[in-house]
Amino acid sequence: MYNVKSNKAEEFIDNQEILDTMAYAEENKNNETLINDIITRAGDFKGLSHREAAVLLACELDDQNKRLVTLAQEIKKKFYGNRIVMFAPLYLSNYCVNGCVYCPYHHKNTTIKRKQLSQEEIVKEVVALQDMGHKRLALETGEDPVNCPLEYVLESIKTIYGIKHKNGDIRRVNVNIAATTVENYRRLKDAGIGTYILFQETYHQENYEMLHPTGPKHNYAWHTEAMDRAMEGGIDDVGIGVLFGLNMYRYDFVGMLMHAEHLEAAMGVGPHTISVPRICPADDIDTNDFSNAISNDVFEKIVTVLRIAVPYTGMIVSTRESQASRERVLKLGISQVSGGSCTSVGGYDHPEPEEENSSQFDVTDTRKLDDIVNWLLEMGHIPSFCTACYREGRTGDRFMKLVKSGQIVNCCQPNAIMTLKEYLEDYASADTKEKGEIMIQRELKSIPSDKVREIATAHLTELSAGKRDFRF
Repeated sequence: MYNVKSNKAEEFIDNQEILDTMAYAEENKNNETLINDIITRAGDFKGLSHREAAVLLACELDDQNKRLVTLAQEIKKKFYGNRIVMFAPLYLSNYCVNGCVYCPYHHKNTTIKRKQLSQEEIVKEVVALQDMGHKRLALETGEDPVNCPLEYVLESIKTIYGIKHKNGDIRRVNVNIAATTVENYRRLKDAGIGTYILFQETYHQENYEMLHPTGPKHNYAWHTEAMDRAMEGGIDDVGIGVLFGLNMYRYDFVGMLMHAEHLEAAMGVGPHTISVPRICPADDIDTNDFSNAISNDVFEKIVTVLRIAVPYTGMIVSTRESQASRERVLKLGISQVSGGSCTSVGGYDHPEPEEENSSQFDVTDTRKLDDIVNWLLEMGHIPSFCTACYREGRTGDRFMKLVKSGQIVNCCQPNAIMTLKEYLEDYASADTKEKGEIMIQRELKSIPSDKVREIATAHLTELSAGKRDFRF
């Protein structure tokens, strides 16, 4: 039976509760009185239950759907302003013992080139990323305890943090690796990771087990309960997500919100981020084999309602999505994007030869980081390379309290401006620099605290003179 505080996956992600929620949403998708009441209550910016959010996702009333878009935009502006945090993935290894049918890393794939970066190769890759201007990485690996043990990941994190090149340094390493033990999560925490990221792929247990027929990932409960173990191991910030297209999107939408509610109820703080990837082509993966693929309109509706349901949670969209698709959802709730991404094992230092393909999926938005920064500036966003909250201990419930009180803006706004200034000074093209300087002068005026604005202005002058890494 459904129990949001239970530590058992089949109880906090209860199949019958999801089915009942979907049925309730279907019954009420044109119930204007109920939908109006839910939207009105969502206007207090405190979020919604999974059942309320499911009704909004199912809503077929045009006027109410327009209200949803407006409300999502208001929430995005209130909690995140126009800041967009930048990051890049770094694939360390694609060795994998699992049999996931949607991923080209599955162990039976004999056409993909298997690779693992040496520490020397990691240095070259990270220097290339630093030369782009990146400050935040998301480490990615397949699951293989022999060819990619945790000790290798820990050594790689130490290597990355130790690389200083010109004015470049990686200030925060987030980690997306397979579910593991509490003790191993403690080791990752001690290594100084930021957010631990693990996608559920789908919350439908039967389909999950079919999609993961072999390997450790086949164990639904072990995988689904991973975030509890990570937080028990001291990792404050965790990131969840599903791969839309593997299963009925409404089912996974509800399951993901139930997971967020569980973490809040059982662990004291909900997810730091939610990712919304969609199934896309890869080495031996054909998206036509997956009948649950979602349209752009559905994708936009998912982002809209998620932003309303979990207003305090960051939302991530990667280079899986095209420029046009990302442009549609940025204003609705997305707060983080990847840029200049490479999904192969290696490829930042030197492009990977086509015959040695090791990528996990095809990148759709192939623009360079500077092009993406320029594009964000043109749309009125502040590209932010900030990692201050992690390094100042503003994580977990401490971060959420600042967000909910509205005080986070006195940290995030100036930090975004100052890290953008660093990028403009060290990496930007002339056109990007011109647009960025205009953005900085405009955004300085919107910092609520006079004292913070004064300090930030002084630091901007110091950044122009060559100093680096100021933060609130």
